[in-house]
Amino acid sequence: MSQAPVWRIGGWLNLIQSTFVGLLRVLSVPIVLMLSVASGYTTYYGLSYFITPWIAFIVTVAVQSIVVICSLELAGMHWRANPLRYLSVVLSLLVALTVSVTFSYFKFYEFSRRDTLLIERQARLAEDVNRYMVEVVSLRSRLTAEQHKRIDAAARDTERAYLSTHPGMAGQKVGKGRIWSYYNEILQGEQSRLKRLDTQTQPLESALAAARAALLAFSARPSEATAHARLLEAFQNLAIQADQLAANYGLTPVQGPRLASFAEFSRGITPSFAMWADLSWFALACASMVDFFTLVLSYRLEMTAPGPLTEEERELAFQGLRQFSRFTINRNDELEFRLERTELERARRVPDWQRMFSVAFLLNRGYLRKMSGSSVEFAPNLYPIIAERLARQPAPPSGMPANDAALAEALRKQRHG
Repeated sequence: MSQAPVWRIGGWLNLIQSTFVGLLRVLSVPIVLMLSVASGYTTYYGLSYFITPWIAFIVTVAVQSIVVICSLELAGMHWRANPLRYLSVVLSLLVALTVSVTFSYFKFYEFSRRDTLLIERQARLAEDVNRYMVEVVSLRSRLTAEQHKRIDAAARDTERAYLSTHPGMAGQKVGKGRIWSYYNEILQGEQSRLKRLDTQTQPLESALAAARAALLAFSARPSEATAHARLLEAFQNLAIQADQLAANYGLTPVQGPRLASFAEFSRGITPSFAMWADLSWFALACASMVDFFTLVLSYRLEMTAPGPLTEEERELAFQGLRQFSRFTINRNDELEFRLERTELERARRVPDWQRMFSVAFLLNRGYLRKMSGSSVEFAPNLYPIIAERLARQPAPPSGMPANDAALAEALRKQRHG
């Protein structure tokens, strides 16, 4: 295969890659905006539970703006150039991220705990209903047991009266007498009371069965309002029967639990800082993930896509940078140069306001990055511009500085458009 087709394929691959990277850079802007809106929604959701909604909205907009702006600022500065400014930007970013993640956590916590919360509420409700039914059954059993004790006592008295062994019957004949008739009448009365008790507890037994069935149905479908309504109805009927039984025998009614309405049962979680005690790592990861992506994409956006330069601006950048001669490759693998004049330039009293203007212009446009107070480095998107200009411009004679007249002409074109 000849070299021409190989270079043609390489050119096509380079074009495809450049187009793809450029498309990703273009898409970074709407993606950052959408991520900011998503993070802002969850932040506003948490803030609105603690402060007035319109204030929460303003704070949310401010927080998300600070996250994006500080991310862009960090991408265009180095801590060695201005440590105080760098630390202030980092501190502002940390505060904004803390506020955003903290209040976003409440929304993700509610989402992640919704099913668990419903199950826990259903378990507590079932426990309360079961405990009440146990107490009602205990009341009925206690009444029945006491009545059986009275019947047993009356039966013993009747038997002893028949056998003439009851106190005060010494010397009397065995058999049915006047005393036996008296105790037998008491026995018959107690047995009648037992039958009456059984009759009175029949509706209670039915109510208990209905409550158990309704509880089982609700446990199978806790999210259905109809199942909850049937459970409430069955429980109220059971409470009425239990209170009536206790009143008939002069006992204190069984204290029943308060069952919440379906709206209370199915309501969401009210955000509170107590949620941090029951920390959900999944919710925290989701809340942090959105802000992390916003931070990274905003940082990369400033690093890679500052906006194109016009033809005059490219000429200004090229002619201005040609005025400098102290270039090195720094530890970031970028081209770095010193801003101070050399000793020879000082001796010749060479003015540097024009070239410093071009440096400041490129710094503000994002094509240069400040490394310290006296040095700057190339941003990746500046290299193609300089390479294109180098291919056009003839190199200056060896040892000669760049043409000041060309730089002045570039500045004139920039000023007059």
